[in-house]
Amino acid sequence: MLNNFPQVWQERWQADGFDQATPIQEALWQPIQNGESLLGISPTGTGKTLAYLLPLLLKVRKGQGQQVLILAPNSELAGQIYEVTQAWAQDLGLKTQLFLSGSSQKRQMERLKKGPEVLIGTPGRVLELVKLKKIKLLSIDTIVLDEFDQLLSTSQLPFVERLLTYVPKTHTHIYMSATQGIPMDQLQEGTRLIALGQEEKSSHLQHFYMQVPQREKVATLRKLLAVDDFRALAFFNALSDVGNAEEKLQYHHLPAYSLASDINVQMRKQILDRFKDGSISLLLATDLVARGIDIQGLDCVIQVDLARDKDTYTHRAGRTGRMGRPGSVITFVSHPQELKQLKKYAKVSEIQLKNRELFLVEED
Repeated sequence: MLNNFPQVWQERWQADGFDQATPIQEALWQPIQNGESLLGISPTGTGKTLAYLLPLLLKVRKGQGQQVLILAPNSELAGQIYEVTQAWAQDLGLKTQLFLSGSSQKRQMERLKKGPEVLIGTPGRVLELVKLKKIKLLSIDTIVLDEFDQLLSTSQLPFVERLLTYVPKTHTHIYMSATQGIPMDQLQEGTRLIALGQEEKSSHLQHFYMQVPQREKVATLRKLLAVDDFRALAFFNALSDVGNAEEKLQYHHLPAYSLASDINVQMRKQILDRFKDGSISLLLATDLVARGIDIQGLDCVIQVDLARDKDTYTHRAGRTGRMGRPGSVITFVSHPQELKQLKKYAKVSEIQLKNRELFLVEED
């Protein structure tokens, strides 16, 4: 794979601190170069974006208009894909454009006049521009559905289904996620499955639980924020609980903010940027808005509420320990039944918080 890089990419690869290609990057390279439709499944944090992006970009014809469309389930993931794509595409003289709901449609339409070859966005906004005949799906060679299982199983589904009615069946589809979730027969006919199992997820990710009564969950978050150099992404199952926790933590003047779905794109970006630079220590979110977020060096994920299923746990855990770095997942457990369920998701050890430090509880 790396031998096929142009010189400018080899320099960027080294400058970005990459050593060697990951298994999913190696596995997808030739099939995408060959123009195959495929479903790529690999644990979170294994470089899936570059796995499909790099072979696709080498196939794009410079100056020949819209050729690749990448769809993501939320603004954060779309924005991250855009930043990565823009860096690698500009080395080849290619243009990339981002389409998000909540941003100026008029400005996006103006930028389309510059003839970007690669389009990235959320399904709702892309569909609006397709209806206005500003995005021409008949000219698109490849459509990528990043986090496809979420795109095809949530409120995004009607938009995705409508978009796909504009696309001839001969076009290449690439579906990517950490978990499959959706049966193969619901994907484009002839799609090839390339799945790297969860066993590749390795020992660098540690799984813990804390015994926390339901009424003390927010108080425990407050205590964790007193731990030195603590920074975490905390998951809740209900949006109302996110808002409640944010209000209580901010009342105590603590650096905790929510990534709620009802704030505008610019505000969400500011919160994410502040979290990434360490100005915010605790980011509160639900699965819907946090899927696909890539925060380099994130040490810890907290499950304030236990994930409803193993796939959800996998995606939550994948926000830390990315690209082989160490990471921890801490789950608050309020009832014995929750612990029993958690043990079906991962091998966990108990920890306790005492005097602003976390201690491993010795097993009997």
